[in-house]
Amino acid sequence: MFEQIKHNMETISGIEIYPILSLLIFFFFFVGLGFWVFSYRKDKIQEMSSIPLDEGLVVITKDR
Repeated sequence: MFEQIKHNMETISGIEIYPILSLLIFFFFFVGLGFWVFSYRKDKIQEMSSIPLDEGLVVITKDR
């Protein structure tokens, strides 16, 4: 079965670019995600981390 798939893939012209594009998309996504995480403001992270423990916080929900 693998031989049939391999043969079909070899006969398609220009298919060798797809693994390269997939790797580049994967790489740049995670580099961008890492940059976003490490550049996030520390005071905002502290504020968000204390939200579950804050008893004075009132959550208002709308009924639909």
